Amino acid sequence: MKQKGLFDEEDRLRVLSKLGDSLEKLNEKINWEIFKPLLKKALTKEPKGLGGRPAYDYVLMFKIIILQKLYNISDDQTEYQINDRLSFMRFLGLELKDKVPDAKTIWLFKEKLIEARVSKKVI
Repeated sequence: MKQKGLFDEEDRLRVLSKLGDSLEKLNEKINWEIFKPLLKKALTKEPKGLGGRPAYDYVLMFKIIILQKLYNISDDQTEYQINDRLSFMRFLGLELKDKVPDAKTIWLFKEKLIEARVSKKVI
């Protein structure tokens, strides 16, 4: 077995680009940051005190929901696929070292969007 190289991940992503990674093309066409103000307005809550894990970026979570819609996958399968697929990680702006939201976090984010009545506006 070959030893891991310094540029292996970059090389693999380059191959995916050559093969026509549709998620990469989607990222090039859409400015995802335009959704941030709407998401932030709907989802920001009053802090309950010090401590706690910081929330995941709203745009990251929104893009996860987009992946679910595109690939028709469950919350559990979404968590697995993000951890497994370089194309998903690149689409979301994650690197191998980054923590991936778990299925419960994904579910909770969708529930908060529904509760805030913005799910139909952004999805």
